[in-house]
Amino acid sequence: MPDYQAPLRDMRFVMDELFDYPAHYARLPAGDDVSPDVVSAILDEGARFAREVLLPLNQSGDKQGCRLQDGDVKAPDGFRDAYRQYVDGGWPGLAAEPEHGGQGLPPSLSMLLSEMICAANLSWGMYPGLSHGAADALRHHGTPEQQRVYLTKLVEGSWTGTMCLTEPHCGTDLGLIKTKATPDEQGGYRISGTKIFISAGDHDLSDNIVHLVLAKLPDAPEGSKGISLFLVPKFLPDAAGEPGQRNGVTCGSLEHKMGIHGNATCVMNFDGATGYLIGAPNKGLACMFTMMNAARIGVGIQGLGLAEASFQNALSYARDRLQMRALSGPKAPEKAADPIIVHPDVRRMLLTQKAIAEGGRMLVLYTAQLIDVVEQTSAGEERERAETLLGLLTPIVKAFLTELGFEATNEGVQVFGGHGFIHEWGMEQLVRDARITRLYEGTTGIQALDLLGRKVLMNQGESLKVFTKEIYLFCKAEADNEDMAAFVAPLAKLNSQWGELTMAIGMKAINDREEVGAASVDYLMYSGYVTLAYLFAKAVKASRQALAQSPTDAAFYEAKIHTARFYFERLLPRTRAHAAQMQSGAESLMGLDEGAFGLGFER
Repeated sequence: MPDYQAPLRDMRFVMDELFDYPAHYARLPAGDDVSPDVVSAILDEGARFAREVLLPLNQSGDKQGCRLQDGDVKAPDGFRDAYRQYVDGGWPGLAAEPEHGGQGLPPSLSMLLSEMICAANLSWGMYPGLSHGAADALRHHGTPEQQRVYLTKLVEGSWTGTMCLTEPHCGTDLGLIKTKATPDEQGGYRISGTKIFISAGDHDLSDNIVHLVLAKLPDAPEGSKGISLFLVPKFLPDAAGEPGQRNGVTCGSLEHKMGIHGNATCVMNFDGATGYLIGAPNKGLACMFTMMNAARIGVGIQGLGLAEASFQNALSYARDRLQMRALSGPKAPEKAADPIIVHPDVRRMLLTQKAIAEGGRMLVLYTAQLIDVVEQTSAGEERERAETLLGLLTPIVKAFLTELGFEATNEGVQVFGGHGFIHEWGMEQLVRDARITRLYEGTTGIQALDLLGRKVLMNQGESLKVFTKEIYLFCKAEADNEDMAAFVAPLAKLNSQWGELTMAIGMKAINDREEVGAASVDYLMYSGYVTLAYLFAKAVKASRQALAQSPTDAAFYEAKIHTARFYFERLLPRTRAHAAQMQSGAESLMGLDEGAFGLGFER
């Protein structure tokens, strides 16, 4: 069975030494409640829960899967008990507001827990993970009565939530949805339609399930401007607010899918189900985006967690597996062969995984600070800046970290060789589970269009300038530091080029909007690599400062600097290819007639 140890040392480095989380927490309104001891206890207990409770259920859940019995879905054995322990531990309400039954701690602490859960058992983690997004949507857009009845239950964890968007004929283009909402005589609505690919759509972990459903009113305008959001519970609450009569929503079937077998991916049928409007009529997409943006960050964390899990197991295997001798001569002459970790290509794969996991963690925790500021501070310049950066970085976190997470899990299989292809080692499961992260909550292509089209070009690059200025100021401050030259010089060059490429694409797009779509994925990947380069450079600076104090764990800081050097020399050069592809324009993509695509096999 694969193993997993939460990377607490690295988490604490990023929090305490790189981003000064203690000072960050002290500036928040609830800062007095977030002492170092509290943070340490949360990290330690979260690590224990992930390894001792969730990890043992990961392979068995994958093998057993979910079952649809007599109209209800049963999660894999052990999942329900693990969820009970999760609720008993108070985890669902960690970052929720006290007025709704939560602990009021910063969202960043919940995000740290999410990484551990995703690394240990992604399928299980999706059940409570979706509830956080549903709770956010109700907190921002629900009525006081909806918050009293439903939000408090989501926060305590006795009820869970879903988001129901996709239909058989439409995924990304939600303006095409056919689900209808008809007003009833009780002041509610009757929801009718079918939704597909609904994660955690039905299960036996919680007492009730709160579905947030996109549907159209009878007089709704055409397209996305006519979408409304509705709350549809599996069981209608009784007078005491407890699950009562069964509502007209059922799981029609379970999807048979490539990965995340332990999570119920459902076809949900709404047959005149009672629902309640959330927010204003025809403004449902804006309400749902509150949930979707949180989910997109959550999916990026999934990519990070799977990368870390794959790296840890690949590293352990590479240390034990004996194959051939090192090219420079035996490294373990007393053994029949050397451990494969001595071979350069194995080290390339391991260091790629290590750089992806550590770089991804820095990006997530940088973003987490922005979320803390947005969620827990009042309006002002700091919050406005945080909102701008969060909008810019959200598609990068979602798409870039899932692209790299999938790469990392594939490298993990490769380190194992043929054994990685065998189920019992658990490495191929990580690949299968990681594959969906590039698809749901908006594919990489959709995130790329959001980044380049909406977040950058739509405001003439002003959002991007906020971030590139931060990088510029860092490079300027370190320009005369010889110890940082190998990192600052290439970073400064790429940071400048980032703006130049943006301007060039924008100028082309004036004459041909297809240029945005043609450049977008390469633009996102380029942006991700430059962002991680900035964070690795900051990590080098922090590590050198720590080494100057002759710490007892000097090897940790030296390894951090070495990983950064590997990233700059081996992964960051990928930006050259992405830049060239961006600059090549749309013609090579759009110039071929549609009918010519299949001339090699069509008659």
